[in-house]
Formats: sequence, C-alpha cells, structure tokens
Amino acid sequence: MQIMVNGTTHEVDVEEDMPLLWVLRDELGITGPKYGCGIAQCGACTVHVDGVAVRSCQLAAGDVDGEVTTIEGLGTPDALHAVQEAWIEHQVAQCGYCQSGQIMAAASFLETNPEPTDDDIDRAMSANLCRCGTYPRIREAVRSAATKLMEA
Repeated sequence: MQIMVNGTTHEVDVEEDMPLLWVLRDELGITGPKYGCGIAQCGACTVHVDGVAVRSCQLAAGDVDGEVTTIEGLGTPDALHAVQEAWIEHQVAQCGYCQSGQIMAAASFLETNPEPTDDDIDRAMSANLCRCGTYPRIREAVRSAATKLMEA
C-alpha cells in the first residue's frame, strides 16, 4: 500500500490492519510518535491525518485516508512550527516522552481554535497525559503559540 507521510509517498508491504504507529516506527523509521498505552488513551502516538490529530496506535494503516504528518514534518526545513518554538521557549519538556504527541495535539487544536481561553486549552489538552505534570507549562506554551500564529 502507499502512504504519504511528511510530504513523501512511501510504498509499504504491511497488513491493512497494522496500526499506523507500527508502520511509522517499524517500517519507515519515524520515531517521533511514541507507543504509550496502545489503547488511544494517553496521546503519545498523536499524529495528524490531513491536519486532524489522531491516535496512530488505534488507526489501521488501511484506514488512513489522507496525508500523515508527524512531529518530524510539522515545521518546515528552515523553521520550527510556532508550537515547537513555544515548547522550547517555555521549557515544557521534562522527560520528553509525551511531548511529540502534546505538540501535535496543540498544533491541530490551534488550527480550529486560534484564540483559546485557558479553559479551552485545558479541555483540548486533557486527553494527552504527561507523567511529569508539566500541564501549567503546556498551557503557557499553547497560549504563546496561539499568539505567534495570530501575528504571523
């Protein structure tokens, strides 16, 4: 089957029911999306399919209908995405394991809600778990990224 990931079309020889996460990590060597829970509850595996945040651990490769974007493809070759910049600016990561999923969820969220309130941010990001508890820094980074995106 063919799958477009981060702007490149790949031919993969996998069963259609293989989770997208395994295709990305094991077949294509793209390691940004992480395995966390395997049941779409933690968000570590979050990627975009046509700009919409999805849990790649529960999406079968055969059900992918659109372009997949991982954290590796979020920015441009010359610049980080505003959310990635904000994550660095606010020093969000501690262990970093959940961060690619957090960033992908935040980027998708800001596409649909460019001027979020703190409650909006908390609600949208609550589905992504952070064992280190950096939620206040996540909220600040999402707010900062929203401002950067509005100014761009």
